Parts: sequence; C-alpha cells; structure tokens
Amino acid sequence: MSKIAILGAAESGVGAAVLAQKKGYDVFVSDMGLIKQHYKDVLDQYGIEWEEGRHTSEKILDSEEIIKSPGIPDNAPIVATATEMGIHIINELEFAARYTNAKMICITGSNGKTTTTSLVYHILKNANYNVGLAGNIGRSLALQIAEGADYEYYVIELSSFQLDNMYDFHANIAVLLNITPDHLDRYENDMQKYTDSKMRILRNQDANDAFIYWADDPIIKTELHKYGIKAQQCPFSIVSKNGMIGYIENGTYTLETPMPFNMEQESLALSGKHNMYNSLAAGIATRLAGVSNEKLRESLASFEGVEHRLEKVATVGGVQYINDSKATNVDACWYALESMTTPTILIIGGKDKGNDYEAIRELVQKKCVALVFLGADNTKLKDFFGPMNIRTFDTHSMKECIEACTSVAQPGDTVLLSPCCASFDLFKNMEDRGEQFKELVRKL
Repeated sequence: MSKIAILGAAESGVGAAVLAQKKGYDVFVSDMGLIKQHYKDVLDQYGIEWEEGRHTSEKILDSEEIIKSPGIPDNAPIVATATEMGIHIINELEFAARYTNAKMICITGSNGKTTTTSLVYHILKNANYNVGLAGNIGRSLALQIAEGADYEYYVIELSSFQLDNMYDFHANIAVLLNITPDHLDRYENDMQKYTDSKMRILRNQDANDAFIYWADDPIIKTELHKYGIKAQQCPFSIVSKNGMIGYIENGTYTLETPMPFNMEQESLALSGKHNMYNSLAAGIATRLAGVSNEKLRESLASFEGVEHRLEKVATVGGVQYINDSKATNVDACWYALESMTTPTILIIGGKDKGNDYEAIRELVQKKCVALVFLGADNTKLKDFFGPMNIRTFDTHSMKECIEACTSVAQPGDTVLLSPCCASFDLFKNMEDRGEQFKELVRKL
C-alpha cells in the first residue's frame, strides 16, 4: 500500500486525507498547529491517523508523496527536507483532479478572484448547470469527490500558493484577472517569482482550452510572449474594444464570442471599475461554457456580491460603514478607494506583506479625511502616511478602531475597512476581521 503524508489539517488537508484513504493509500496527517475539533472528528470518523503541534519526521518522510497545505511555505523545515530527499510534493487540488473528469473553470489574479469565482458559479447555477465550487473558496474539492460528487463542471478559485504545487492539473477555462504586488514576503520580495506563480494557470492547456485575461494589465502584457500559448486567447478590456472578446464602451457591456451579447452597464448587479473586469471575465467564461444570452443577462443582473468585499454594513448617524476586509493588498485598496464618492475614513493595517503604499498615496490625499491604523505594529504606516496633512489614529484592536472612527466621522462620511494587509497579527483571518468590524458597527 502506497503511503501519503498530508501537512496541514484544515479544509484542504482533511479533504485530501479522506480521498486518499478511499483510494487505498496509507494516510498520515500532521499539523504543526492545533487542529479544529470539526476536522479531528472527520479524521477520526474515517480512522485516519493524525497528529497536532508537531511534525514527526519518521512518519512523514517515508511517504511516496506529500500533500501540502497552500499556507505552508516551501522553506518550512519539514518541506525543505522532503524536497531534498526528492519526495514529490503537491497540493490537494492536484491530487483531487486525478479522480474526476469534470471540466475545470479556474480563476486567479491578485484581486477579484473570489468575486469572479462566485459570479461564474452563480451564472452556471442559475442556468441549471451541474456545477461545484472549490479551491480557495467553498468546500474541499477532494472531499467533494470522496463523497461521490459527480459534477460536470467545477469553478475553482486559485491562489498563487495553490498554483505553486500544481504540475499535471489542467484548467479547461483559465481566467487571469490581474497581477499586482501581493504575498511578496512569500516570494523573497521578488515580483517576478510571484508573477511566474500566477502564470502557472496556463500549465497543460491545449488548443481545446480557453485563456481569458485582462488585456490592459501591464504585467500580463509583458509576460504573454514568454509562453507558447496553445489555448484560445480571450482578452477583455474597459479601455479599448480592438481585438477584445469582451469590453465596455459607451455604457454598454459587450461580448463578441462565441455569440454576440450586450446589456446596459447600469443593469449589472456589480458596480465600480474593478467589478467591470470581474463581470467581463465571468461573462466570457460562462458563454464559452454554453450559457445562453438570456440566462447570462438574468444572472449578471441578479448577483448579490461577496461577503467582506465592499460590503455595505450599515449607516449610523448619517455615516456609511463598508466592510472590505478581503482587501489584503494595496491594489485591492486602490480599487475600493477609487469607488468612494464621499469623504472617507480609511481603516488600514495588519500583517504587511512587503507592501508599497505609493500606489494609493494620491487617492488617500484626494478622498480620505482620516486614516485609522489597525495592527499590532503600525510603524510602517505611520512613517509613510504621517507626513501627509491627514488626521491619523493608531489602534491595536477592532474596538479601539471603531471608537476612533466614530470620534472623527461626520454625517455624509464613509468609514471604509480596506486594510491592504493580511489579518494574522490581530485576527484569526480576514473573515474574523470583517465579522468583528460588522458586529461592532451594528452595535453603534
């Protein structure tokens, strides 16, 4: 019996463990942290051996293959040792894809992944497709397959971390939304290494596949010539319609292939410049999957958006509060600020990932009446934004943050949580950060 070791016992790791056991592997699960009780129960239910709080080398390094959680870096000692020994290291999606014939619609990009993935899924479900949702959103692909899911399509959100450990995985429809600085701490502060990771979504595509991308992204334009792209290329733009499969011109959303489609931009459920990119990408992907014009129009108009992404929480005392906790990089914050139409109090901060805040300097000066720093260490933020003629607050908990916001906000203002940073310094994750924000706002 072949042995597989699994590093990380959260959604992807536990799903991979269950699938591996069902496929006849000898499975061992190891997590350096503490495993949530729910996942322990699942592992125990299937009789899978596990450990927490350590990595026992003897039980891991005698495996033929290791399935690694995307959150574990390649320089983690156990991973580095396994690599030196020549043990094949993959991720849950790479493993799970071996056991399904479903068509894969895969979405990546520095920003907009979750919104676009959710929109594609919404359109396909609304068109009565047999479709599942997986990857960086939804339930584990491996667990869905282990439990007997028989979908014709999967819509999969892919992070750069997931793409790093994919080798044979094949996207039938690949969507690359943009490439802007993110997670550079994971890539030795080397933008090219991060870019190379994103471009891996092209891996294994052939002439029967499609590659959808934002033609106006400067990095994507620079990178395309490096790849002998065999897939059908489907560029989209909001700047020009020349050579584009999808574009917006004179307030009209237009797709040119596989059949002409258009609708008024104001009829789209999603607003804001960044959401025009997301809507174009989703429209092209679902039209390529065969969705009718009627169902596409209906779905683009009915989509309700994604939690923690420019989510309107409440208006209190004439002040609007918006939760954009998913904005974990500078570019995402730029799009959020760009969409603001009222004086803005921006909440920014967290675990810095090698951020360069220069990109939002002009928008901050133009739109913000105050900045509230929210992090364990706000030194970098204070050094960069301090010299600006904008009032600032230094806070280290969500309670302090909301108190600072309410002390300065005036009727007609917007309080925007769009942190630019990861959440792990003060919060469990970005969802926890967003939930704490919403809970305290609703108590005002």
